[in-house]
Amino acid sequence: MTKNTHAMNLVTGATGTVGRQVVAELLRLGEPVRALTRDPAKADFPEGVEVVRGDLTEPDTLTAALDGVTGLHLITFGGAYFAPLETGPRILELAREAGVRRITVLHGGGPSLLEDAVRAGSGFDWTVLMPVEFMGNALEWAEGIRTADEVREPFVGRLSAMVHEGDIGAVAAVALTRDGHGGREYVITGPEALTVRDKVDAIADARGRKIELVEMSPEEAVEQWRAAGHPQEVIDFLLEAYGNTPPVGRTVVDTVERVTGRPARTFAEWARDHAGVFRA
Repeated sequence: MTKNTHAMNLVTGATGTVGRQVVAELLRLGEPVRALTRDPAKADFPEGVEVVRGDLTEPDTLTAALDGVTGLHLITFGGAYFAPLETGPRILELAREAGVRRITVLHGGGPSLLEDAVRAGSGFDWTVLMPVEFMGNALEWAEGIRTADEVREPFVGRLSAMVHEGDIGAVAAVALTRDGHGGREYVITGPEALTVRDKVDAIADARGRKIELVEMSPEEAVEQWRAAGHPQEVIDFLLEAYGNTPPVGRTVVDTVERVTGRPARTFAEWARDHAGVFRA
């Protein structure tokens, strides 16, 4: 594989869960990295990251940010409530004018004008990243674990091949800076499929204190999600995703090791790294 030398990489959605990991991995690889954010003053990136202002919902704000960029990481949503971007074709037009060669797109789970435009013979070496459930979703349990030593969940026997966000960033960074990943769609998982019980036990081991797992009925879960302010479409999605997890969400694939040359990180590793969040 050929390394991309003397080339800038622009990461959009840079302050998000995955975006920060893409930035961190490019920095770790010694690659030039520019982080796009609507509010640079609040971005808080490590030294060595060039932070620039821009908004994907207003593509012409990206012109300066794209100067000298050959690798571009894109998200497919923007604005309030993760609304799908309507500006994909213009973003790609600007990227083409700037001389961008490689694009990674973080699949948003639904239809996307931007992703469709990237795939449709756009002239870029594009890679679509399709991670399954993030390990970081377990942070939703933190308050219940800290205050009551318990996790309350429905469908506790469901399986998830959940992935460490850092591994998503690692795959993205390789695809942005090395040849051989153009025209690829990468499903990204962790190294094992785990039940809710498995995950709770891993957190308990990491924090050094037992956690009770309380299984809720689907009706109780809906009531809890509604009380938390989730809209009906989110509730419907959660019921389907948890109650009838599709094979892609529970099937381990070796993408991380194939692309990065090292094994995917385990949930136990993630739990140890975040143990403090689950301690009172």
